[in-house]
Amino acid sequence: MHWFQFDRRILQQFNFILILQLIPLFILSSYLVYEISPSLFNKQMVHYVLAVMVFFVAFLIPWRKYQWLIPILYWINLILLLSVDIFGKKILGARRWIEIPVIHMTIQPSEFIKITVLLMLGYLIVRDPPPKDGYGLKMFFKLSFYVLVPFLLIAKEPDLGTGLVLLLTGYGIIFVVGVRLRIWLIIVLLISLSAPILYKYALKPYQKQRIENFIGEPSYHVQQSIIAIGSGGMYGQEKEDATQTQLKFLPVSSTDFIFAYVGERFGFVGMVSVITLYALLILHLLNIAMSTKKDYFVKVFASGMAFLFFIYMGVNVSMTMGLAPVVGLPLPMFSHGGTSFIIFAILFGILENLLAFRFYFMYNDDSKITMMREKPYPLRMS
Repeated sequence: MHWFQFDRRILQQFNFILILQLIPLFILSSYLVYEISPSLFNKQMVHYVLAVMVFFVAFLIPWRKYQWLIPILYWINLILLLSVDIFGKKILGARRWIEIPVIHMTIQPSEFIKITVLLMLGYLIVRDPPPKDGYGLKMFFKLSFYVLVPFLLIAKEPDLGTGLVLLLTGYGIIFVVGVRLRIWLIIVLLISLSAPILYKYALKPYQKQRIENFIGEPSYHVQQSIIAIGSGGMYGQEKEDATQTQLKFLPVSSTDFIFAYVGERFGFVGMVSVITLYALLILHLLNIAMSTKKDYFVKVFASGMAFLFFIYMGVNVSMTMGLAPVVGLPLPMFSHGGTSFIIFAILFGILENLLAFRFYFMYNDDSKITMMREKPYPLRMS
């Protein structure tokens, strides 16, 4: 009887709307990838299967009960990031991957660090919740350490785009959780004053070139992307008339510039529809974060995922229209590619676990996790 009630309550707390919001993105993405290349479509189906598998694995792990694992996972991931500089495999001038012996499969630690940073921030904030007026300098620096160290390691690879996504997401979470206003004012002032120095000495030549291309003459990729979007008009063109993509004028049309193909095939209406789907998903995640007052694990994860989707989507859409420098950020859970799907599937699995089990655990005075009583506990929303 208890197991029946337990299972029913978990099912009631599972957020099906989040999953349903992803389905239109999957359908449209698969349709476009199939038009671009049937072989890529087959690979994408494999990615979907793997994503479903890792989603359920992440969902079934009792994250609240085994929080002691989180710092271990964080430091293992950090060691892997450090080892990239020593054992990493260099591809296209960047050393970002580690090759697994025997099976010769490569992994990119900078992608998995997004998961472990979110977990680590949740772990720290749960154990030291913010006061009413927000965190002071001591806790702010402590949280910043766990964001800045992986950011610097990723930027050194070099992969400034991924590093900045992590940096902005980490500080976005800290902002949502609460930090005193004067700390943010000091940070904005310091960044403003140091921006010219950072541009001159911190950026690599190719990164400066991307900014110069953005300000001046657009690169070939961006020119073809703008032509593709413009040719789509209001309602788009038939596949045979979408020459920018079908005749291979638009590079990487299935990955970084797939939004340009959305514009070419479905026009302004199609692009607005895709952006609207993302906006609704982001607002839903933010609503989850803001509606959970005391469950800081959920607040951290939901807000972190909202920032990730917003940054990835905003930068990708902007760069395809020439409104931002070109960086290697895909359209999340839309562009063809396995790593992005896997990472976001794990994030969704962890968030759904935190939501589904939030009424079966509580924090005691020692901030350890204990099971709640077996007697049926009334369901209530935060």
